Amino acid sequence: MWRGKPLLEGSRQGSVDGKSNVSNDKELVHKCHSDPGGGRALGAAPRTHRHRSASGALRKCVLTLDGYSYVIEQGALTIVRRSSSRSKTESCSTPTDEQLDQLDLETEHLPAVDTPDACDKAALRLRYLLRQLNRGEISAETLQKNLQYAAKVLEAVYIDETKPAVARQQSAPTLVFRRLADEDDELSEVQPDAVPPEVREWLASTFTRQLATAKRKSDEKPKFRSVAHAIRAGIFVDRIYRRVTSTALMQFPQDVVRVLKTLDEWSFDVFTLHEAANGQPVKYLGYELLNRYGMIHKFKVPPTILENFLGRIEEGYCRFHNPYHNNLHAADVAQTVHYMLCQTGLMNWLSDLEIFATLVAAVVHDYEHTGTTNNFHVMSGSDTALLYNDRAVLENHHISAAFRLMREEEYNILQNLSRDEFREFRTLVIDMVLATDMSFHFQQLKNMRSLLSLAEPTIDKSKATSLVLHCCDISHPAKRWDLHHRWTMSLLDEFFLQGDKERDLGLPFSPLCDRNNTLVAESQIGFIEFIVEPSMGVCADMLECILGPLHSGNKSGTNAATEPTIDENSGAESVNKFKIRKPWITCLSDNKKIWKEQATKDAEARANQEQEENIEVQPPPEE
Repeated sequence: MWRGKPLLEGSRQGSVDGKSNVSNDKELVHKCHSDPGGGRALGAAPRTHRHRSASGALRKCVLTLDGYSYVIEQGALTIVRRSSSRSKTESCSTPTDEQLDQLDLETEHLPAVDTPDACDKAALRLRYLLRQLNRGEISAETLQKNLQYAAKVLEAVYIDETKPAVARQQSAPTLVFRRLADEDDELSEVQPDAVPPEVREWLASTFTRQLATAKRKSDEKPKFRSVAHAIRAGIFVDRIYRRVTSTALMQFPQDVVRVLKTLDEWSFDVFTLHEAANGQPVKYLGYELLNRYGMIHKFKVPPTILENFLGRIEEGYCRFHNPYHNNLHAADVAQTVHYMLCQTGLMNWLSDLEIFATLVAAVVHDYEHTGTTNNFHVMSGSDTALLYNDRAVLENHHISAAFRLMREEEYNILQNLSRDEFREFRTLVIDMVLATDMSFHFQQLKNMRSLLSLAEPTIDKSKATSLVLHCCDISHPAKRWDLHHRWTMSLLDEFFLQGDKERDLGLPFSPLCDRNNTLVAESQIGFIEFIVEPSMGVCADMLECILGPLHSGNKSGTNAATEPTIDENSGAESVNKFKIRKPWITCLSDNKKIWKEQATKDAEARANQEQEENIEVQPPPEE
């Protein structure tokens, strides 16, 4: 399959279901040195130019594929974006009768419908079909296939033209594309009586943006969409994991190996791992994940360097002795990200480098957390808030400190990445960790909902992995009750410690940080209903949208993590719809039910206490 192969090699031999990419279509025959930049996609023969010196030695090779030129010259590989301009010989002028007579109407090896060549092919075939219809020389089957292809090309062009300009071909018409979201606060849609004022205040202060920030235009990286997606759709197999016990890498204690056997479970017990690992869950779990996904081998990460890196990351999480934002939380989030990658099949949609970046981002996402919120840093005027201008204070520090650590030779797990790989890796990690800033929560969900509402949404890899990491970061209410309750108590301890600091500094209490006036059960109900449940719902919808096409392309092999079901709303034309497993739904329902029971008991206890206090303060009756 595509993953694990050199780029050039994969381009030459990529295929779907074992079929060769080399086309026998007469239209696709080209001579060397005559290609000004016409792209090719999967199903079409890549063009190769070879330039030889006077002695006959091969000095330069140019392979054109899917709109990109791969230039090999003196041992170096350069990737060049194909210009959208076309030569006169490739213009869309009216074809001659001679050209039409040479046309082959077979549709098996046509270029992908979302490539520039597809428009030319569709136009040429439509003209030929008209001529053949007039002559009565066309079969119904051939007519139907070619019309279907032309319709798909038109649909793809329409969808492509609704993308932002940076994501369109330069030759595409300029259209005003739909804004995906507005900057309004989603909490305004929540009825005031639906949640206690204190909890509402906490939700508003934590999960909405306090300051307007300048919008950064995303620099879309070129994607080999038609090739990579088609190959993954055609193959879609489970990855083969490398087991730690079968390698000569870092030695794992037997108790740790025993606990890691349950690593694929949704409600993985990281507390048990912490005990088995002698207080080093990040070290062992991080190493296990990077080895399972083949990242150590793929990116030539020296085992000793990786062990050193994970050890220092673990120390950074323990630096401030936080009850919640510590190495246990880092390990828990990394394991939850693994579940999303592995058990849903998301890893089949991502490249090796994107998987590597996602796992590392999960491990470092709260590195050197101070145990206080961004708002506390801003209100107290900390050095970190001054350094990052009050914007995503902690998240910026987590990223900066982690990459600063990786600049040191003994901790540089990225030392064997190429320059381009490093830039892509760094960009992905920055995007993912910044997206864990809770003040972006509602905007992030609204953007994804709007995107998913489109007829055929195209989801950016960075946005997808960012939403996954954010959901995993806040997922403890969606785990088994005993785990969730333990996390809740740890988080409240951390909030109360911040409240003590705020009292000492003369600052107002942040929501839920006053240990004497906090509604624990109510806060968790609000957190589940307004934050976690909507987040997990949008994330699941996104994953099903992404993975549905890959699953439909794998008719012969079904991923055990999927649940094809019948869409009951489509009536007589109901079809199998791809679904992922959602173990969090049951956990959220159970946990919310328990908290509601606890809230009722707490309300009764407070009412009884108030009644007793009123009796005590009442004056004795006059005689």
